[in-house]
Amino acid sequence: MCLIILAYQAIPDYPLIAAANRDEFYSRPARGAHFWPNNPNGKQILAGQDLLAGGTWLGINREGRFAAVTNWRDPSRSEHKPYSRGELPVRFLQSSLTALDYAESLKDSFDNYAGFNLLVGDHNNMVYINNVNCQLQQLNPGIYGLSNGMLDSHWPKVQRGRQRMQTLLDQPDQLSTEALINLMGDRQQADDSALPDTGISIEKERELSPLFIHSRGRNYGTRNSTAVIIQSSGVVRFFEQNFDSSGNPGSTCSHNFSHVSDT
Repeated sequence: MCLIILAYQAIPDYPLIAAANRDEFYSRPARGAHFWPNNPNGKQILAGQDLLAGGTWLGINREGRFAAVTNWRDPSRSEHKPYSRGELPVRFLQSSLTALDYAESLKDSFDNYAGFNLLVGDHNNMVYINNVNCQLQQLNPGIYGLSNGMLDSHWPKVQRGRQRMQTLLDQPDQLSTEALINLMGDRQQADDSALPDTGISIEKERELSPLFIHSRGRNYGTRNSTAVIIQSSGVVRFFEQNFDSSGNPGSTCSHNFSHVSDT
């Protein structure tokens, strides 16, 4: 997962609205969103699955818990660590720990993972964690953007995504999973003057600057876009749009259900 735009308690009646793009090499095997079988503690997890390492990039469960992870872009940092970042959202969605307690429990194992950003949320809190700056932050109501650097960094895609989310929330009657997927389909590259310096070439910075990425030369791009809407009434709407290696829409996954209490 390389871009998450999150509206947490930003408007009445919608405690969580999330739109996200997963960017990955097209050759990496993965399965689209589905309810995972045989989960510990009887938790029903809805998420895609990385078939190489076994984890996920974003998921929810029947209790209305949310989790998503992105990697940290820094070519000077080692990617060779004992455990996969993708297990972090899964472990939260399978657990009964609060978001705050789960975040606290990770502190002693930060070095076991390559650089990550993690969002975990329950009915009471949304928490941001990264293991690069050893940061744990309980989020206040608002609109947030997370890519492969700090939360709410000044990267063009992060700021553009937050602005587009705000525009959508200013017209709540237009809010839908389809509108969130469209929001994440923006392929406009940023001006060179606005690009961050993350230790990669200017050509790669340009390629990675849009919300939606399609790099034919690198066989890399946005593999799927996901929209999650959780209403205060308990209704959960989930939609995933998958894309092929040409950047064209492919299969979809849609689920609507009412979450059960996790307390």
